[in-house]
Amino acid sequence: MRAKIQKSMLLLICAAVISSFVMLEIVFYVYSLNQMKKEVKQEVEYIVAAIHISGTSYLDEMDAAAVDTRLTLISEEGEVLYDSQEDEYTFQNHAGRKEIREALESGSGEALRSSETVGKRTYYYAVRLEEGMVLRASKTLDYLIPIVLGALPFMVLTALIMIVLAYFLAKWQTARLIRPINELDLEHPLENSVYEELTPLLQNMESQNKAKEEVADMRKEFSANVSHELKTPLTSISGYAEIMKSGIAKPEDMTRFSEIIYKEASRLIVLIEDIMKLSKLDEQDVDMEREDVDLFDMCREICNRLAFQAEQKDVHLELTGEKVLYNGVRQILDEMIYNVCENAVKYNVDGGRVKIWVGNTLRGPKIIVEDTGIGIPEDQKERIFERFYRVDKSHSKATGGTGLGLSIVKHGAIYHHAEIHVESTLGKGTRMEIRF
Repeated sequence: MRAKIQKSMLLLICAAVISSFVMLEIVFYVYSLNQMKKEVKQEVEYIVAAIHISGTSYLDEMDAAAVDTRLTLISEEGEVLYDSQEDEYTFQNHAGRKEIREALESGSGEALRSSETVGKRTYYYAVRLEEGMVLRASKTLDYLIPIVLGALPFMVLTALIMIVLAYFLAKWQTARLIRPINELDLEHPLENSVYEELTPLLQNMESQNKAKEEVADMRKEFSANVSHELKTPLTSISGYAEIMKSGIAKPEDMTRFSEIIYKEASRLIVLIEDIMKLSKLDEQDVDMEREDVDLFDMCREICNRLAFQAEQKDVHLELTGEKVLYNGVRQILDEMIYNVCENAVKYNVDGGRVKIWVGNTLRGPKIIVEDTGIGIPEDQKERIFERFYRVDKSHSKATGGTGLGLSIVKHGAIYHHAEIHVESTLGKGTRMEIRF
């Protein structure tokens, strides 16, 4: 960035310097030309005045004085009557020359063209005399070129000095412009007092920093929760296994200890599987094909799988609706719906009800799961999809589970671009909608 700014500034300054000197040369040339024209006209006025006093014989006297301005006296018909520098073109008819025509018509005329006589750029100025004749003066522009070229070395030297100064100025100014950017406090972007144009970028960086902090906090919390959740069953398994290994356990307790170890190991396996599922959903690393899934049939299968668990709590499962086809990943959809329905059974009251409705709406397929369970406090509805978050921590051991079920539901919904809407009243139940 520094090099680009410095290079751009230097190029602009060099272009400005060079173009300025070119314009100055042109202006100098035009000014010198105008001065020459002015001198020629003034000289012609003096000669005309002298001719009016002394007659045309005055021209012979001037010729003898070797005046550097070429003078030509021309008749009304264009014939050359006198020329101070006679040559092969002198006595050609001049009636068609621009300056002559203008002088005959309006009293004076001028022209700038290459001379047929000397082949050089020449300025002509003609004035009509009282007798009807035309006096013309001409002067080549050769002497202007040396004047312009004489100033050129000085101008080139000045330009080089200015370009060198411009280089150091551009370098200094670039460093001055870049310094506030190099000194930005990226940890606290909005605390920087810097260019207004960088405000949107700094605001975006502030948002990204906050998002990174939130992600970092979530990872720390997740790591702590994972460690705790893994440590609990492992400690239990290790403790009972050690008792059995040492021979302290009574023979009649061996079956109970083995059952506890089995349950804790199963719980550990489920937890690890859920963590792996979440990891894949987080990274969108789902190597499964989409297919048309009948959501109604899937809900009926899930009800059958939950029948034993619902029977133990005396919870009535009810499925209504219609056949609905949705193109998605069958396993993820099954885990989503199963976790929602399992929670409705798990956190229900004895003798409660769970109603499941599946159908098509104007906005697409929808699944509604209603229960008459313990409900969710209003201030905790936004947190139920967090990993390992449990509304009723006191009953978490009794209800079982890993605390990752609704997180899987949330990430499964994100994967399928679905929406989840939760309505709940504490002590009365919860209504959860999944809109595809």
